[in-house]
Formats: sequence, structure tokens, C-alpha cells
Amino acid sequence: MEKYDLIVIGGGPGGYEAAAEAAAEYKMKVALVENRELGGTCLNRGCIPTKALLHSAELYRELKLHGEALGLTAVGDGGIDMSRLHARKDEVVDQLVTGVTGLMKKNKVKVYRGLGTIVDKGRVDVALSDGSSESLEAEHILIATGSVPSVPPIPGANSPKVFTSDEMLELDHPIKSLIVIGGGVIGCEFASVFSSLGVEVTIIEALPRIIANLDKEISRSLTQILKKSRGIDIHTDAMVTEIKEAGEQVTCCYKEKDEICEATADLVLMSIGRRANTAGLFSDATSPDVAGMEMNRGMVVVNENYQTSVPGIYAIGDVIGGIQLAHVATAEGRCAIAHMNDAPAPCDVKTIPSCIYTDPEIASVGMSADEAKEAGIPVVSKKYSMGANGKSVLSLQERGFIKIIADKDSHKVLGAQMMCARATDMISQFSQAIVCGLTLEDMARTIYPHPTFSEGIGEALK
Repeated sequence: MEKYDLIVIGGGPGGYEAAAEAAAEYKMKVALVENRELGGTCLNRGCIPTKALLHSAELYRELKLHGEALGLTAVGDGGIDMSRLHARKDEVVDQLVTGVTGLMKKNKVKVYRGLGTIVDKGRVDVALSDGSSESLEAEHILIATGSVPSVPPIPGANSPKVFTSDEMLELDHPIKSLIVIGGGVIGCEFASVFSSLGVEVTIIEALPRIIANLDKEISRSLTQILKKSRGIDIHTDAMVTEIKEAGEQVTCCYKEKDEICEATADLVLMSIGRRANTAGLFSDATSPDVAGMEMNRGMVVVNENYQTSVPGIYAIGDVIGGIQLAHVATAEGRCAIAHMNDAPAPCDVKTIPSCIYTDPEIASVGMSADEAKEAGIPVVSKKYSMGANGKSVLSLQERGFIKIIADKDSHKVLGAQMMCARATDMISQFSQAIVCGLTLEDMARTIYPHPTFSEGIGEALK
């Protein structure tokens, strides 16, 4: 039985980053168990492939809409080669997976390709992909098995014309129409991809607004842009009741304002969220102590140090619920590894930036004005319209803004909401300001280069 200091189950950004840090920083002997590709959902079926598709789709849309204004003309007939578009996406993924593989080798992390099952405290059995098996021992176990797309019990949801986000990323032939069930981050990003490729898109969202977890102004602005600029049909407060095949197409029945409605398209994308992935994590051979690990609605319960109810076993990322983002899993993994080694937490996991890669991009961190009001915190709000930003004008950007929330008395930055080009790159300035306790005046001392999108931050601070 091979012995290690740490066994990590799951090779996504939470798992592989934790494995590398444990080996490099703390000189731990580490094993990483992964039953699919290294990089997990984010690299293979989420963040990276969707953004690669978005990049291609946005370039196509921009040339089609603004090519003449920019002095550019397409050579030949133009159009979309879906197979080549997906080949490019796969090339990007393969390059980054190769990088993760190299990172594991560099840090001497032993990778086991197979399904890891926790048999007892400090013991994991691995059913290897070649049909053999191995038993591993370690002082610590880190569960980082992530999540899988959630499919609700809607009649007809098992139709072959109903895709999850995983399956949608493998679609290599053109479609004319798409229904997206769910107006959250995943749904809006896919709606942006396909609308940019000329597909008729309908979004059906059960909540009163799309991306309901973000600032209301951002939700309203995105709704207007998706409707007016993209031609996307958006239905909110709408509950899907049935999905049925209609010849070569599929019909989605939904209830909106007490009225039964229907929408028909070539495919349906089910994007109502994700659920914790614990398949195969335990078995009939698992000891009673481990099998009795505290769970909550299918998610592993942990304390503030990411320890489960079983001594020596930690868990991070989507499998514990909370904010399901790759950078959150990475931060949690780093903190869990630090705790195993009696070291202080290396990062602030309370300040989490959120990013949506629509056009324009959306990013937020910290409190919104409404959240501050609910918490009884008096605030001052600063806002700048990006319509006056030189870089936005010259690059033909759509409407956008930067909004900053600060404590009324101390002027310490409490939060920021951005809807503009490169918002996802610039939000880290506000994350840093919140973590470091910077004031509006502290941030305003910075000189922002011209012409840049980040100039908008300087203007908002004035």
C-alpha cells in the first residue's frame, strides 16, 4: 500500500492547485486521483472552453456588425465553420491540460487515473482506468470532486434534444434556434455565444430577473442589451412545465403570468445550476465513521478550516456548496493545505469577485448599495458611465458603467459593480482595495494610463 502525506481526490483547479502547493510549499508527498481529464470542469467543460467559444463568436459578430465602420471587409463568402470553431476550442483546452500535467510532474505529484473511493480515515482505494486497482494511505485526504450539471424532474427533460452545458460544448454542427432554461451566469454566457453566431435564442428564467444574484442595475442593463442588441427573447417569472419533441424540433411549455406559453427551437439548453459530485466517493466497503460524514442536501459539510466531520479529511470547492467558481475552489484549497500544516490562511476567502463573460463583461465584488442598506451600513456611491471613456468609444463598446460603494464615514471601499469591456480583468483592483482596507482617496492617488478602459475607475473615483 503506497503511503503519502496527502491524497487529493479530484483534479480540477481546487484539487490540482492544492496538490501543487502542498508539494512545493510544504514538501508534502502528494497523490492526486482523477477519473477524467486533469483540469476538471473548469478547464475541460466550463470556464476555458466557453470563453474560447465566446471569443470566436464575438469576433465574428463584431466583424459582421462593425466591419465596414472599422474599415474592414471580409475576404470570400465569410460564415461560420462550426467544426473548426470547436477544433480551436479543443486546441486551447489541450494546451492548458498539458500545462497542468507538467505542473504535477514538476512538483512530483503522483497522478492516479481512476475513481477514488474513501474506504477509511487515511485510506483511499483507486479503481484505475486500466481495470486494475490500488490502495493508498495518507495522513490527510482532500475531497475536491467538484460538481455536475443539475437536471430538474421536468417531464421530457431526458429528451435527446435537451442538452446540459457539458453536451452543448460538444455541439459541432449549426443550429438555427435555441431555448435556454435558466438565466444565470451559464445560461447568459451560452445565450451570448449562440446569438453572436446568428442563432435565435430564447431565455426562460423562473426568477423575476436574469442574473438575479447580482446588482439590479446590472440585471436591467444586461436584459436591455440582450433584447435590443442581440435580439434574445427573455421571459422571467416563467416556470417550465414540460418539454416535448415536435418533429425535428423541441417545444418547451412554460407558465408566465398565469398563462401557458410555448417556445419551439432546434435544441434546449438546461442551465439551472450544478449539484455536488459525490458519485463513487463512498462505497459499501467504506467504514461507518467515513460513511457517516456530515452532509447537507448532497454537499459535504465543512468548518471554517475546510475540515469535514471526519478527522483528517478536508473538502473544498463545488462539492461543499457556496459560491461555485474555480478561483474560489483554488483559494479554499490553499487555505486547507495551510491549515494541515499549521500555517496561517494565505488568502481572504470572504472577498470573492464574480465575473460574467457576456458582451459587455460583468464583474462585481463585495457589497452592492442594496446589500449595504439591508445591513444598515450608510454608504456613498460613485458611478461613471463608460460611454464617455475614450477606449470604449474607439472600440465601439455598448453601454456600460462602473459603480463603487464605500463606507460613508471612513470612505473604505466596500464593493464595486462593473459592466463594461475588460470588467473581469479590472475587478481585481477593487478586490485588493477591499482586502487591504483602502479608501476612495487611496485608490484615487493612482494614475490610470490613457487611453484605457481602466481610466473609467479613475473617473468614477473623482
